[in-house]
Amino acid sequence: AQEEIAIEAIKHAVKALRKRHLLEEGAHGPAFIALTRPFASQGSEWKEKAENLELELQQCYKAQARLSEQLVVEVAESRASKALAVEKEAGLTKTQNELTQARDECSRLAALLEENTKGLDLLISENKDLKAQLEETKQRANSAEAENRMLVDRWMLQKMQDAERLNEANALYEDMLDQLKASSITQHARQQVDGVVRRSEEGAEYYVESTVPDTCKHKIPAHEGGCAAIIFENNSDKIVSGGQDQAVKIWDANTGSLSRTLYGCLGSVLDLTITYDNRSVIAASSSNNLYVWDAISGRVRHTLTGHIDKVCAVDVSKFSSRHVVSAAYDRTIKVWDLNKGYCINTIIFHSNCNALCVSMDGLTICSGHVDGNLRMWDIQTGKLVSEVAAHSLAVTSLSLSRNGNVILTSGRDNLHNLFDMRSLEVCGTLRASGNRVASNWSRSCISADDNYVAAGSADGSVSIWSISKANIVSTLKEHTSSVLCCSWSGLGKPLATSDRNGVICTWT
Repeated sequence: AQEEIAIEAIKHAVKALRKRHLLEEGAHGPAFIALTRPFASQGSEWKEKAENLELELQQCYKAQARLSEQLVVEVAESRASKALAVEKEAGLTKTQNELTQARDECSRLAALLEENTKGLDLLISENKDLKAQLEETKQRANSAEAENRMLVDRWMLQKMQDAERLNEANALYEDMLDQLKASSITQHARQQVDGVVRRSEEGAEYYVESTVPDTCKHKIPAHEGGCAAIIFENNSDKIVSGGQDQAVKIWDANTGSLSRTLYGCLGSVLDLTITYDNRSVIAASSSNNLYVWDAISGRVRHTLTGHIDKVCAVDVSKFSSRHVVSAAYDRTIKVWDLNKGYCINTIIFHSNCNALCVSMDGLTICSGHVDGNLRMWDIQTGKLVSEVAAHSLAVTSLSLSRNGNVILTSGRDNLHNLFDMRSLEVCGTLRASGNRVASNWSRSCISADDNYVAAGSADGSVSIWSISKANIVSTLKEHTSSVLCCSWSGLGKPLATSDRNGVICTWT
């Protein structure tokens, strides 16, 4: 409204100036005409004055025009200044709002700072209390350690006395064994087959002949996720399996029913072994630990800690059932004392070990590595005894024959080689166009009579080779995913296989 009033005032002023200009022209016109006529003859003096007056009048008109233009310019500048003032007033209001918000935020942060300061004071006081408790705990630990040393000394003294009595008993026992061996040499020779004497748990001697499997007897949904490890109990038809669901389960191979579940593992089970007396089940886990269960009670006896990466392979000595060997992806192989529950030797090597086994005499560790080599280690000293280039790619599995003279190696090059343990020379190579190793921990196996080899494939099939003829005698197709593990019963049948879906199949 104020702008409209200013515009109207400007227009009125311009009209008044024009009107005044016209009035002045009208007023001076007759006088000029009247003056020019009588004075035309009066000489140049009056004429010069009239010209001066006319020139002055023209200059007055020009000055009036300039003033009018200046007035219009100043009015326009006044309007622009007014608009700028309005804009700055709006910006000032916005700035005031932002300042109010900043003050509120500052108040909130100040309150939060006060609260955090109180919390910090509380934490400092709690820290002081915890330090006092720590000092008290250290004192108790030191006293307990001193007491423990005293108890260990007393225990060692008692053990030495027990060892002396045990040595006396062992001497008597060895004399009895010598007499028993001398009396039974003839009987052993009669029952010996192919240089191998078989013994059951009760001590009866027998010879096992394996059959070529061709029929799936049971298809068991054993684990959620993959099942990477299955093994038969010694001289038994029970299957022990471990899977990605962190459970170890025992199955009846005749009925396919679940007998027991062993809990306590905190990672995926990558490999399994069982002591020769079937009393302890040992699992290698992705949680960097090994777990030892009592097979009768189902309780965890030991948790073997020491590896710093996932444990991918484990085996137990069949000579004493005391020494356990394990391999992990921390480039170490460890030897454990199962009675004491701690590591007694560590072997460090530059190439990770995927699979291992202990020789029949319990003195040598056989290991298969990512670099494709098969290596032999002295279990007592940890020194490398010998090595051979077994595969062009990583070794995935090792399986020792029942007589201990032949070892089967499987590799990512899809070959299955048989080596003589005494000379480490290749005595057979098994291959098939459709048989492809599925993973770095795909386990193959040798039958109980050392006549056949079973190996799973990435397409879900299982190939059975005859060792003597080096050809496939059977191809088993029941799995719908990659087969990860094969295990042959020590009784000759059945054959058990497992896959990535956690399914176990038994074949007869």
